[in-house]
Amino acid sequence: AGPPDGGWGWMIVAGCFLVTICTRAVTRCISIFFVEFQAYFGQDYARTAWIHSIVDCTTMLCAPLGSLISNHVSCQVGIMLGGLLASTGLILSSFATSLEHIYLSLGVLTGLGFALCYSPAIAMVGKYFNKRKALAYGIAMSGSGIGTFILAPVVQLLIEQFSWHGALLILGGFVLNLCVCGALMRPIALKEDRKTAPEFLDQDFVPEAQKQGLSRMSICSPLIKVWSHECLCYCSWKEYDFLMMPGFMVLAVSVLFMAYGCSPLFVYLVPYALSVGVSHQQAAFLMSILGVIDIIGNITFGWLTDRRCLKRHRYFCYLFAVGMDGLCCLFLPVLQNFPLLVPFSFTFGYFDGAYVTLIPVVTADVVGTSSLSSALGVVYFLHAIPYLVSPPVAGWLVDTTGSYTASFLLCGFSMIFSSMLLCLARLAKEIKRRYLQSVTNDTGTKQHIWTNGAIAYSVTAKLDQKRVEFLAVDTNSYSNR
Repeated sequence: AGPPDGGWGWMIVAGCFLVTICTRAVTRCISIFFVEFQAYFGQDYARTAWIHSIVDCTTMLCAPLGSLISNHVSCQVGIMLGGLLASTGLILSSFATSLEHIYLSLGVLTGLGFALCYSPAIAMVGKYFNKRKALAYGIAMSGSGIGTFILAPVVQLLIEQFSWHGALLILGGFVLNLCVCGALMRPIALKEDRKTAPEFLDQDFVPEAQKQGLSRMSICSPLIKVWSHECLCYCSWKEYDFLMMPGFMVLAVSVLFMAYGCSPLFVYLVPYALSVGVSHQQAAFLMSILGVIDIIGNITFGWLTDRRCLKRHRYFCYLFAVGMDGLCCLFLPVLQNFPLLVPFSFTFGYFDGAYVTLIPVVTADVVGTSSLSSALGVVYFLHAIPYLVSPPVAGWLVDTTGSYTASFLLCGFSMIFSSMLLCLARLAKEIKRRYLQSVTNDTGTKQHIWTNGAIAYSVTAKLDQKRVEFLAVDTNSYSNR
C-alpha cells in the first residue's frame, strides 16, 4: 500500500518532533555552556569549540549507521539504543575533569546516540506521508526550534542554580525520552519497498531446481550461505545506487558548503553577543528567539511549499532559504547591540527552519521514497566534516584577528555559494532539457518515462536515405513523479 498520509502517521510526526527536541535542540543549547567550559578549564575559543564540533560531527558521521540499523533491524530498536547512549554520555560529562573527558563523553558517546535516533526518525515521516509531506516535516522538524526556545533559558537557569555539572546531569535524564519516541515508530510496508528476500528467489541468484529445494535444506547449508551473501551484496548496492545520480551528486556538494556555513553561528552567537555588551540573560534570549522563529519557519514554509503553486518549485524554495541565511551572516558583524541582534535572530531563525524542513523533502524528490532512509543517512553524513572543522576554524580566526568578522563572513559566503551551486545546476539541467526538446522536435520522437524517473526519447531520423531509430536517455531527468 501507499503512504496513509494520516492515521498513525501523526503519531510518527509527534515522535519525530520529540526526537528533534532531544537531539538538535539539546545540541544547540551546548553553546550556552561555551563560556562556562572556557572559564572552568581555562582554554581558548578554538579548543573549547571542539566540544560542539565533535557532537555535531559524530551525529552526522554516524547517520548511515542509524539508517543501517533502521533498515536491517528495527527503527524502534535503533532509536531506543540511541537514547540510552546519548543519556549516558551527558551524565558522564557532568563528572568531567578535563576537556578531553568531555570530548569523549559528550562529543563521541552522546553524538553517537543522537545519530542512531535522528535520520531514522526523519525517514519514518517520509514513509507515512506523500501529499502532505512538507507539512508533516515542517511540524516534525519544528521540534528543534521549540526545544531551543524552551531549553535555552531553562539551561541558563539550571547553570545558575546547579552549575554546568548539574545542568548536564538533568539534561541526561531529559534525553532518556528518546526511548519513548522509539516506541512510537511503528514500521510500515510500502509497495515501493522491493528489497525483500522472497523476491530474490525469483531472480538469478539461484537456479530453479535449487530454489525448490531451499525449504528442505538445513539452515547451515553452504548453498544458503552463498545465496544469502549474494542477496546481501545486491541489496546493499541497491540501497545506495542513488549515489551515481547527477542530481544527488550536486545536492551532496552543496550540502558540504551549507553545513560549513550554518554550524559556527549556533556556537558563537551567545559569545558574540556577550562580547558586544549584551547580558547573559539577553544572550540566552537571542537563542530563544531564534528557536521560536525557527518553529514558524518549519511550519509555514512546509505548508507553503505543499501548495499547488509552489510544490513544483520546492527545490528553488530550498536554495532561496539557504541564500537568505548566508546574507544574514554577512550582516551580523555590523550588529553591535541587543536591539539590532533581535531582528537578526528573527530572520536567520526563520530561514534556518525553512531550509531544514526542505532537506528531506528535496532529498526525497531526488532519490524517491524507497531510498529516502539511506539517502538521508548519506546527506547527514556529509554534514559531519564541515560540522567538525567549521567551529574550530571560526574560533581560530577569532583568536587570530581578535574579532568575529572574518568568521561570520566566511560562513555567509559559504552558504551563498551552496545556494548558487544548486541554482547553476538546475539552470544547466533546464538548458539541456530544452536542447533535447528542440532536437526531438526536428525529428520523429516518442517520449517514454521509465520506472526510475528517467526520460527516454525514441527518435526516428533519416540517414543516407534510410530510416534509423535510436534511443536518447536524459540521465538527469530523475524525479519523484
